Amino acid sequence: MKRTNFQRYVNLSKYMVFDAMAIAVTYLIAVFMFFVLEIPVDHNLVFYAVPLVIVFKLIVFHFSGLYKMLVNHVGFEDVIKIAIVVIVSNVAIVLFIFFSNITFMYKSAFFFITIAEVGLVTLPRILNRLVIYFKTTMDWNRALGRRTLIVGAGSAGEIVVKEVYRNKDLSNIPVAFLDDDPNKIGNKLSGIKIVGPINDIQYFLDLYKIEEVIIAINDFPLRKLKALIELVSQKNVRLKRLTSITDVTQGERTQIIDVKIEDLLNREEIILDDRGIEGFIKDEVVLVTGGGGSIGSELCRQIAELKPKQLIIFDIYENNAYDTQMELERKFKKSGEYLNLKVLIGSVYNPIRLESVFKEYRPTVVFHAAAYKHVPLMEDSAVEAVRTNVIGTHHAARLANQYEVKKFVLVSSDKAVRSTNVMGATKRFAELIIEEQNNHSKVTKFSAVRFGNVLGSNGSVIPLFKKQIQDGGPITVTDPEITRYFMTIPEAVGLILQCAVYAQGGEVFILDMGEPVKIKDLAEKMISLAGLRPNVDIMVEYVGLRPGEKLYEELLIDHEYDHHLRTANDKIYIEKQKHVEASELELDQIIKTFEEKTNYDVKLMVKKVVKTYKTNGK
Repeated sequence: MKRTNFQRYVNLSKYMVFDAMAIAVTYLIAVFMFFVLEIPVDHNLVFYAVPLVIVFKLIVFHFSGLYKMLVNHVGFEDVIKIAIVVIVSNVAIVLFIFFSNITFMYKSAFFFITIAEVGLVTLPRILNRLVIYFKTTMDWNRALGRRTLIVGAGSAGEIVVKEVYRNKDLSNIPVAFLDDDPNKIGNKLSGIKIVGPINDIQYFLDLYKIEEVIIAINDFPLRKLKALIELVSQKNVRLKRLTSITDVTQGERTQIIDVKIEDLLNREEIILDDRGIEGFIKDEVVLVTGGGGSIGSELCRQIAELKPKQLIIFDIYENNAYDTQMELERKFKKSGEYLNLKVLIGSVYNPIRLESVFKEYRPTVVFHAAAYKHVPLMEDSAVEAVRTNVIGTHHAARLANQYEVKKFVLVSSDKAVRSTNVMGATKRFAELIIEEQNNHSKVTKFSAVRFGNVLGSNGSVIPLFKKQIQDGGPITVTDPEITRYFMTIPEAVGLILQCAVYAQGGEVFILDMGEPVKIKDLAEKMISLAGLRPNVDIMVEYVGLRPGEKLYEELLIDHEYDHHLRTANDKIYIEKQKHVEASELELDQIIKTFEEKTNYDVKLMVKKVVKTYKTNGK
């Protein structure tokens, strides 16, 4: 601490000496000019007055905060502040001369003195920045970085250039700006030319041999972003963007990050009834099973923002639950808001542990996200799929009924539709359990939400493809024709919350997810946006369908089939369900015997209940 204070005083003294010398030099130059012009000046009076002027100036500079500037980060605003302080102090001196008649310097000379003083006082403070600038420019001229085109010649574009200067981890050479404002084209921003409109990006990518594009437009419209991504990906150029300018104004450090793969989806985002969702969650005791998983943790994030009376995270994996707990506690501590959060470890297939949670905390809303979901792994571990996805759901739903929970929402999957794998079949089994429980429930309204693949979730193709690209390839795709429906994790959770509001009991909510995405095309776009060439720099290999995997997932919404019920949201439908009796589920028999069965026999047990399930494609 003493060393830090000593260093601070050394730096303060150093800049006070620089400023004193700068002030003295400006007056000496003024005196020299008068000497050359043969204009008489009282040299003795100047000699006595200048030291007093220096002391006065240093006091003004100190109380104006000029000595608290971080000299390594002095910018335009700091230069303006220096100019204002110098002008105000010189006006005070001129007024002193006027009223005191002590004319140690002609009043007209202060026009030159002020200009010279601003320049000399500023120079040592920006010298380090100038050295860094010229050093960086020399490094760029040695072509050590990627030739970069910046889209957007506004405040965000200026921030990008500053971030490139400042951040040693970035190796970019800003070559040009693109902007749709015709008044900007032909001008320069931060010394870099604005060459043309955004629509001509492919021409400029070729002209300047661009290796990376950075989007620097705040709130760039989704339609234009998708069109831009398509144009850039065709040229195999890396694409990045600046974090939101909103974050910058709140004091957050700016970052240049990769464009999210979610932006490649050719699908409109879902518009949700935020007010209805907030009213549904507020002041409720909410239990999220599997609250540390991909979907469960995002559920907890969004629920926490809606002011529940208490949020309970229940998960068997302590590390996931702990990470979610720490994230939420940090966020709410930073914002100064209160969150009543409880994290509990346990399994949904342990009825004693699960009932202790219901008995002690009395949840009023339950989101059941605990499940095994990895298709190939569950093919070899059917017993575990039944244990968690079927029996765990049975225990959770039964206890929700017993403890009179208001609403119980099951997180299901599109793989539950005419499944060819045991994971999907057990999720359909879970839906049937929900229907059966709803039939004899007096208070609890049970429903399920079914959606497609979730981008970025554990086990999804996106993290796998990213890792394979980082490793130099190849990217492995099961079949060139395989397609999947995709949505983002926040969208999936928003859908779950919205459907919970709509739920009146017994519904299976499904989503119109638009057109399916061909996995081959997704892989090739990811390679292109990494600045590489598909099947040249990174190969795409086809490895064949895995056990239980379909070439095409079933349509979540068949628009030619009018048996679905509409909701208030035109993207959310309700699939009509048949009446389910407890005897049809054979749960007692399954619970007693499934542990003793072989992997295949367990699948046959599930098939007996889920008639649409085709074991191993049969």
